[in-house]
Amino acid sequence: MSSVSNPPAFLVVIPARLGSTRLPRKPLADIHGKPMVVRVAERAMQSAAQSVVVATDSPEIQAACDEHRIECLLTRDDHATGTDRIAEIAQQLKLPDNALVVNVQGDEPLIPPELINQVAQALADHPSCAISTAAVRITDKAELSNQNVVKVVLNRTGQAMYFSRATIPFVRDLSPEASIKHLRHLGIYAYRADFLQAYTRLEPAPPEQAESLEQLRALWNGYRIQVHVASEAPPAGVDTQEDLERIRSSWRA
Repeated sequence: MSSVSNPPAFLVVIPARLGSTRLPRKPLADIHGKPMVVRVAERAMQSAAQSVVVATDSPEIQAACDEHRIECLLTRDDHATGTDRIAEIAQQLKLPDNALVVNVQGDEPLIPPELINQVAQALADHPSCAISTAAVRITDKAELSNQNVVKVVLNRTGQAMYFSRATIPFVRDLSPEASIKHLRHLGIYAYRADFLQAYTRLEPAPPEQAESLEQLRALWNGYRIQVHVASEAPPAGVDTQEDLERIRSSWRA
């Protein structure tokens, strides 16, 4: 991944809730002596972020963060999305409208700190955009038909045109397939603080509901999303017990 020599001012917020369908109590899962959410925060602290905050509705998660001296703020327990939870944190911290907030998922203990910097830089470099995110080129053809792999199509300036679980762009004729670069969306975002407050007032959009992709709410309402295309995919996060065991076995402190 290319480096960011002079990253902008930003903070990282890590939304973490105790409930998880596939892996119960996931944020507190032990990774060599520390809860996963703490490992994620420590990784984020290796980025250029001015501060790293865990946002949770769980006093148990807050206690775990306090034990390891990780800043953690309690939020309401009725947030529908992690973005809504981050918006509450922006309010609690009274962030100025132009503040940059990077959303790092709480199940990414191996996220590259440089990727965090790059997503923040992408938003800082494009003032017309409210959001930035990341993508990587798909090299495994099996991912094209995998609905769990979200695809994104960009315009000529690197802004997202659409996200989908379907194969986009669809290649009608096989001949030009080699020239098409399909992109897999990576689940990291940066937001401007004023957008976070606007987001909480937006109604769910039809494409968002159809695809179950909340970033489509922003596109539906005319907000622009700048996409940083990473040179390589970051290590996979933790969704299942098998993922957790993989992280544990490969962990290097």
